[in-house]
Amino acid sequence: MAAHSVLIVDDEPLIRWSLRAHLEQAGYAVIDAETGRQALDRVGEQIALALVDLRLPDTDGLQLILEIKRKLPNCRIILMTAYGSPEVAQEARESGAYEVLDKPFDLKHLTATVAAALDSPA
Repeated sequence: MAAHSVLIVDDEPLIRWSLRAHLEQAGYAVIDAETGRQALDRVGEQIALALVDLRLPDTDGLQLILEIKRKLPNCRIILMTAYGSPEVAQEARESGAYEVLDKPFDLKHLTATVAAALDSPA
């Protein structure tokens, strides 16, 4: 069975690197993007899950969730944010996010959340 492909969208290079290393070690194929535009250019049929930062240089993560869901309705999305609030979490879920993770987060918890999202119905 092929590894699930995960798209990481974050403008912080160290976060992208850390998430990539951890998720690849857990057996996932990883693609990353620094901006919303790069993310949309890289979204393809093979993406099973996207980790999306709330604040990106060229777009809002909530808007990006809607655009990814429009292209790939079955893609699971986890919003990552250092600026979380109950309102942001509610809006993210209404936009189609599976979960919202507040930064900083534990990488083991992130991996468990990714696995749970991929096991859940779309």
